[in-house]
Amino acid sequence: MKKIIRTATVSISLDILLKGQLAFLKEHYEVVAVSGQDSYLDSVSNREGVRTIPVSFQRQISPFKDFISLLKLYKVLRKEKPLIVHSITPKAGLLTMIASYFAGVPIRIHTFTGLVFPYKKGFIHHLLLFLDKVLCHFATHIIPEGEGVKKDLLAFKVTKKPLKVIANGNVNGIDLDFFNPNKVSQVEQENLKQQLHINPTDFVFVFVGRLVSDKGINELVAAFTDLSKQNSNCKLLLVGPFENELDPLHRETLDQIASNKSIICVGFQDDVRPYLALSDVFVFPSYREGFPNVILQAGAMNLPCIVTDISGSNEIILQDKNGIIIPIKNKKAIFDGLNKMLFDVELRNKCMSNARHLINSRYEQSQVWNSLLKEYKFLEENFK
Repeated sequence: MKKIIRTATVSISLDILLKGQLAFLKEHYEVVAVSGQDSYLDSVSNREGVRTIPVSFQRQISPFKDFISLLKLYKVLRKEKPLIVHSITPKAGLLTMIASYFAGVPIRIHTFTGLVFPYKKGFIHHLLLFLDKVLCHFATHIIPEGEGVKKDLLAFKVTKKPLKVIANGNVNGIDLDFFNPNKVSQVEQENLKQQLHINPTDFVFVFVGRLVSDKGINELVAAFTDLSKQNSNCKLLLVGPFENELDPLHRETLDQIASNKSIICVGFQDDVRPYLALSDVFVFPSYREGFPNVILQAGAMNLPCIVTDISGSNEIILQDKNGIIIPIKNKKAIFDGLNKMLFDVELRNKCMSNARHLINSRYEQSQVWNSLLKEYKFLEENFK
């Protein structure tokens, strides 16, 4: 059986982003997963039933440690002799493509789940752009996660190689059996509402993700604060961790979150389905994404969405069909979007009725998996 090696900078990416996919591919190939050794890599081995090989990668630029990782990866690839290597995430992509080229791996694929350099300035912008160009030079095939990522790769002339989006985008699709509103009972919803002091008549907006500036939380909290002054029966539910070291929120935002009783923070949650199930509208005012899984999850749970006009988000949401699209970094636009979804019952019901169907028709997990397998088989046949 021919061999595929999948790599990621941190093993949580293999564990969470590719959940179930490696077990599916194992039916057709020998699959090996490579990343740093930790509990997430153990989870990949146990759940997916694939062999794992520990090779640590640094997320930040670290020339000496990166060179050591490159050498270790080269030795692994020389020994394993895979037909295909396929990387996700930037550092693993760069080192995997270089190592696999020199190790003589014939099919070298990298999936860009998002680009960092367009949002940086000065030296770091040029450095990251150069490194992505190096990655593409050593790869044989480039897969953008969505049309927005593809557009950026073309706009910045990162590579002249063909760019092919798999299925309708996203690296793994959505497990519609798991993200199913029927899996969260009414009793469970009511109990959780009581714990969170949400009244039966409250209208709940929900955000799921890291509580950082780049996710548009400063503008969201400011807009909701204005809305809640006019509508006391509204709640904003924030599901996710603060990251004060990397991308902290403004001081006034933190003060508003702490003082406004209509804003509820529950921190990181292993299972977000109960929080989506008890909510009325999902809000995601992020500045940049590759292809956000959480919008797929919200849609699968029947939620209308308010999203910003960025890559991924504007591919999943169709204006006035399963949500609305607003400009980025715009408090007024968020306020208007919240207000519209609150009072335009006809639009909200229309988006709700379309939400799960549109996700199912374009991003159901087996569609993505089978499209990726078809691509592997195509490349294998053409390699022969």
